[in-house]
Amino acid sequence: MRASRNGNIWQNVDWITIGIFLVLTIFGWLNIYGASYTFDQTSIFDFSNRAGKQFTWIIGSLILGGILLLIDYRTYDTLTYFAYGAMLLLLLATPFLAHDIKGSLSWISLGPVNLQPAEFAKCIVALTIAKYMGRYDYKLRTWRDLIVPFALIGVPALIIMVMQKETGSALVFAAFLLVFYRQGMSGYVLWMGVAAVALFIISIRFGAMPLPLGTGSVGILTCMLLLTAVEIYFICKEHPMRWQALILQGSVAVIYGISLIVNIWIPVPFDWVSMGVVVALVLYNVFVSLYWRKYMLLLVAAFTVFCIGYTHACDFVFQKVLQPHQRIRIEVLLGMKEDPAGAGYNVNQARIAIGSGRFFGKGYLNGTQTKLQFVPEQDTDFIFCTVGEEWGFVGSIGVLLVYLFFILRLIFIAERQRNTTTQIYAYSVASIFLFHLTINVGMVLGLLPVIGIPLPFFSYGGSSLWGFTMLLFILLRLDAARMEQLN
Repeated sequence: MRASRNGNIWQNVDWITIGIFLVLTIFGWLNIYGASYTFDQTSIFDFSNRAGKQFTWIIGSLILGGILLLIDYRTYDTLTYFAYGAMLLLLLATPFLAHDIKGSLSWISLGPVNLQPAEFAKCIVALTIAKYMGRYDYKLRTWRDLIVPFALIGVPALIIMVMQKETGSALVFAAFLLVFYRQGMSGYVLWMGVAAVALFIISIRFGAMPLPLGTGSVGILTCMLLLTAVEIYFICKEHPMRWQALILQGSVAVIYGISLIVNIWIPVPFDWVSMGVVVALVLYNVFVSLYWRKYMLLLVAAFTVFCIGYTHACDFVFQKVLQPHQRIRIEVLLGMKEDPAGAGYNVNQARIAIGSGRFFGKGYLNGTQTKLQFVPEQDTDFIFCTVGEEWGFVGSIGVLLVYLFFILRLIFIAERQRNTTTQIYAYSVASIFLFHLTINVGMVLGLLPVIGIPLPFFSYGGSSLWGFTMLLFILLRLDAARMEQLN
């Protein structure tokens, strides 16, 4: 029975979440004005500057949010797959319609307005994932059950990364891995992702560093030792005869001990020794998995073989696949190069701005680093440095606490859903906001490489603001429908 369609929607909607949305949006707008403010500027409503333009986007987002709340919640489910197909066509067409902006082909010009379709793609992908995984007969039981969800996020991510050359927007789709984990995906998949990142960093950072003893590189040896530890861990975990696992550990220690002794007289290629140890463990794992029917060990062995090849391919990927500006950012982050006037300039100036704010900040509109334009992109990707300079440590922590409460509220909304589709969508929204917050703040603080993704509701830009508004208000409409369905 459709007892309360639009009449009681304003009673059922989660006003606490809307209140947080308004707080973040308004405070973000004030900080955009603070970041772009000049001493001859008189009004925050001056539409010739970014604060005035952002105000129009905010009004538009409020209208958009209201429209999304008034739409029948069944419409979102009905149009999901159609919207996904249309989104893919738009993403494919974008590079041919867009102008090159700082090497990116992701912005379409519509008269005086530039729109970035990738910002809206996150919402549509979240709805599609939720609809597919929310089916009555869908369960995450085997690896095959992940093929379609991975394809749903992988196809748009590849289009955005390869064709539009927008790495930051593409990486956001990794946030859906948290949703898959929540719905039953093995935690080993997340660990595989962490392992891939760790092996890449070690290979790039220490691959050219020679060993103090013998021959080989610190990077390759370290990677092989990590893979050895993984193999032995799973042998101990899965092997029914633990004493054989202990003998295996002792054998590995003996091999490295003998290699160190031999190295006194003859230089030992430790890269090959370590690789030989890993290969021997892989073969032993294959034997054990087939003999004792421990097929988990077979998967571990296959992953280890992949990692051996992946480790040796990291340098090629780093040198030949990544763009020059991406390579230099990673090198600066890992301490391989010093480039304070180039790739490291943004981060260095952002940290100077945040540090100069000290505990209570310099006061609103009194930030010197931002007023003198020392920080590039200070009202978009680096908006958080304006918060740190003008509002200080207290203001920065306050903003992070509001974001924390916001994400926890989204999780609360997800947990109270009785409809699996809506619950999955809610977790997708929470994961996307968490990913954006973590990457953006980590980037500004110099803890993560600069990949250029906006801070939700804070960074200047209509596409990002409207994209986040769509994500949030569709969730609020579906959450309000929870009460309608009960009636």
